Amino acid sequence: MMEYMLWISYVLLVGCCGTEEAELVHNHERFKRQTSIKNMSPDDRPSCKPGAQVPLVRVDTSQRLFDLRQEFNSNGVNLQGVIIPSEDAHQSEFPAEYDKRRAYISGFSGSHGMAIVLKDKAALWTDGRYYTQAENQLDCNWILMKQDEPNTPTYEEWILANLGTSSSMSNRNIGLNPLYVTSSAWITMDKNLKAENINLYQTNKDLVDTIWQFGRPGRPSSKIHVLEDKFSGKNWQQKVTEDVYKSMMDRKVDVLIITQLDEIAWLFNLRGSDVQYNPFFMSYAILETQDGSLRIRLFLWDKLRKLTEQPSDPESTSKLDTFLNTGVSGSCDDRVGMCVEVEDYSTFINVVIATVNKRDVKKVWIPYQCNYAIYKVITKEIYQGNTPAALKKFQKNLQEQQGLRNAHKRDAVALITFVARLENQVKSGQFPVATELSAANQLDSFRGREIYNRGTSFPTLSAYGTNAAIIHYMPSLSTNVEIKTDNMYLLDSGGQYLDGTTDVTRTFHYGEPTDHQKECYTRVLMGHIDLARFVFYKGSYGPYGREIDAIARRPLWEVGLDYRHGTGHGVGAYLSVHEGPGRISLAHPRVDKDIPLDEFQVFSDEPGYYEPNSFGVRIENMVMVVKKSTKYQFMDSVFLGFETLTLVPYEPNLIVYSLMSPAQIDWMNNYHKRVQREIGPLIVNDTLATEWLNARTLPYNINKGDNLKINFILLLSSVCLILNIS
Repeated sequence: MMEYMLWISYVLLVGCCGTEEAELVHNHERFKRQTSIKNMSPDDRPSCKPGAQVPLVRVDTSQRLFDLRQEFNSNGVNLQGVIIPSEDAHQSEFPAEYDKRRAYISGFSGSHGMAIVLKDKAALWTDGRYYTQAENQLDCNWILMKQDEPNTPTYEEWILANLGTSSSMSNRNIGLNPLYVTSSAWITMDKNLKAENINLYQTNKDLVDTIWQFGRPGRPSSKIHVLEDKFSGKNWQQKVTEDVYKSMMDRKVDVLIITQLDEIAWLFNLRGSDVQYNPFFMSYAILETQDGSLRIRLFLWDKLRKLTEQPSDPESTSKLDTFLNTGVSGSCDDRVGMCVEVEDYSTFINVVIATVNKRDVKKVWIPYQCNYAIYKVITKEIYQGNTPAALKKFQKNLQEQQGLRNAHKRDAVALITFVARLENQVKSGQFPVATELSAANQLDSFRGREIYNRGTSFPTLSAYGTNAAIIHYMPSLSTNVEIKTDNMYLLDSGGQYLDGTTDVTRTFHYGEPTDHQKECYTRVLMGHIDLARFVFYKGSYGPYGREIDAIARRPLWEVGLDYRHGTGHGVGAYLSVHEGPGRISLAHPRVDKDIPLDEFQVFSDEPGYYEPNSFGVRIENMVMVVKKSTKYQFMDSVFLGFETLTLVPYEPNLIVYSLMSPAQIDWMNNYHKRVQREIGPLIVNDTLATEWLNARTLPYNINKGDNLKINFILLLSSVCLILNIS
């Protein structure tokens, strides 16, 4: 944006002052900008000021940075710096512990961030969800770059400002491992740096891997189990034939490369545990057309062991070699019917090279998230776009739809049963006292008792008081506090079930909330309801999720409040709790992989408000896009809306009903009636949970409330009239 404004200024100056004068002014402004960027320092951060208290969660990275810089010349080239992304080779938002290189070098554990380490400086970029967390965790070796704020420099701007201008690329090398960055990001960064005579150098020997020896988790290679058809809704043969092969023919591509872990898990109906909270396994897949048929190859670590292991899940009945119709060696020789060849993960890049160099291969399909290491070895025409697996996975089939409904009912039972006990514990002052950590652990245990549960879908975010103002706060031993009655308590949690993935947030106050807290909660609830009841026209070109995000923000915007995260993320069916390619978000720029809203996509509906050092509010349900019946039918138009999947009531002691519209209250009453109807019978033998649910699902009588207001006004008018007469 800043470069754009400088360019506009330059154009205006050319018009009024002439080219030479405008060029001088433009260069001067650019010099001022670069000087300002170069002068940025960790000392600018509040927690790095003299005398500032050091947060308990801060990580000392001095030795790590020293060791990393010692490796700058180890690639046979003199590096001036190195870029360390958050992602793994599959561009996973949540990589395995083994792959958390950026977290290791920086000490910042949030899911989003980019670190750049130069010879004498280090900086980390992250978004608004993590500003507070990054401020606390980063030690004072690091400059914190707040991506969502104006005037924050881009990666390239910061590198240039510190390396300075030069007419030569000599000794102006910035290292980046091409495995851990998308092809588009590499190409853009490479172009921008080259324009300033800076070379983006491929560090095929990863420098963080070199220094990260002590205490590093092992490379993941978990057992793989089959997800049976009663959960998946379609067998893998149907998915390959009906969804993938047909799309390849339509696109006239000869080879499809799949790099995303969730897409591979979905396509082959397989699940693992290589990535914490996500049922994935490290893998790649290549599908290649051959004389009217399809050659299918899956790449795994330790393939021989995995092919013949006994099923790792009690609901799984097949061994991998049988399920994929391959031999114990992974070969499809002499197999009848569709077969998946299983090859070693480490051979993948070489197999890609050999495959795309075949004479009859003309066109190759790769995903938007494909890393640059793969992209650069493809010598044929490339079609880059969302894969058929990405698109079909995101649009749930009939079995997945019903599975998600069922999973959310069981999840509601676990959550309601737990929070009823938590409230009783906090209000009665029972010993031991409830803390953020104890609450998170107990809730995880309650979920674990439900049928088909396979753990949590992310670490439970249990945040009391000021901690709730940190958007993605996770309690730790050093930050854990007691849950009391004098502030808000935010609980964001979810479960992985064989028939679905859940994610739900509720905010509570176990004492007397302030009027401001109640207003903030109510406005968040109003936006949450407005989005849930929104009906929209399905057009040829949209709408996209970002185009309806503002609906949930309107009640907050009206009074000058907002939140620094998207309103909705996609959710999988026993897959990722953050599933693409769709999303409902104004907090992110539009990207090529974004897709329009369509039937049977599942999203979160989660507006929030976070007052720094005070409290936080978030309310989150899962919703599924469905067709809506409307009063009128405009030609052949189709209208869509949302079916709410989550079944947990809201907090009446935090609601200011007078702020809500009759339509919002009516929606909430109907929602609570549904929660009572569907969840009440499931907890009927639990007195405490039943009483908790009953107290929160009583309908609010809007007519009674209106009548009270009218009667009060009439009474006040009568009193005034009597006083005037007397």
